[in-house]
Amino acid sequence: MTPAAGGGNLIRVPLFSRHDGDVIRGAPAIRRIMPYLMRRRNESVVLHETVYHVAAARAWLKTYNRTHTAHATLFDLYCYACGQALHARPELNRFVSGGRIYQRRGVQASFVVKREMSDAGIDTTVKAELLAREPFAAFVARLAAAIDAARSRDLHTDKEAALIIRLPGVLVTAFVALARGLDRVNLYPRFMTAHDPMYASVFLANLGSAGISDAFHHLYEYGTVSIFGVMSAVRRTPFVDGDHLVVEDGLSVRWTFDERIHDAFYAARSLAIVQHIIEDPVHCLGAPDGEPVFAPQAPKSAHAAPCGPPNA
Repeated sequence: MTPAAGGGNLIRVPLFSRHDGDVIRGAPAIRRIMPYLMRRRNESVVLHETVYHVAAARAWLKTYNRTHTAHATLFDLYCYACGQALHARPELNRFVSGGRIYQRRGVQASFVVKREMSDAGIDTTVKAELLAREPFAAFVARLAAAIDAARSRDLHTDKEAALIIRLPGVLVTAFVALARGLDRVNLYPRFMTAHDPMYASVFLANLGSAGISDAFHHLYEYGTVSIFGVMSAVRRTPFVDGDHLVVEDGLSVRWTFDERIHDAFYAARSLAIVQHIIEDPVHCLGAPDGEPVFAPQAPKSAHAAPCGPPNA
């Protein structure tokens, strides 16, 4: 038995242990009973919108792209920020399965890639590992390689889906029911989930690139994704600055969150890290013409968001 991040105990039961997470023991009773009171993700959902100031991020990315080979986008920065926040605040990197709450092993993000920007363009889904303190340039290059691979050939999940869907409908229904049943008792094999984008820490969507903004997304009942973030298009947005109303470039991200994994206070303080990385990348990552990397620092003031885990 080993201590869990942030409190509680982790226990591994040989036959019924999961390869992607560890059962959390010692959590408050009200937290442990929630998966029995709210058995499905979409009856446990909390919706939240964050609007970011992005003028500084866009200027930072412009300088970064002039001095680095791999081109970085606002989505790259957003994805990187989510990964670093989940590493800094690991208790948000959890999921519920079979009535139990698990601490996930590793941090992964999934997102949809459209092979061609047209009505006939085929969608495929990429799952990428998000590494703690990985240099931003290395992350951007890795993500670009994963996207290029997804656009140029069928991925594991595409091939598996194509194979399964050849079966008669009744057998597809039976197969999915079997998969869910095995997953609930922790017997769903690793080779079925290793590349499955529904088994990830967070699912991110850049719907703004498709001309869709202000959309919340449901959570998937299949798999273990507990957080969904939808990024809008950048647009002129009113912000309150003291007693004045100012209009600046703003980015809306709409979050869908399974409240069974943790409370709103912990989630809000975790999202504050994402916000601070996006709104002040120089402070959190360093100069764009250097070697940017997430470097947790104390807030500049009592009202500023932290670049790392809060002290309390």
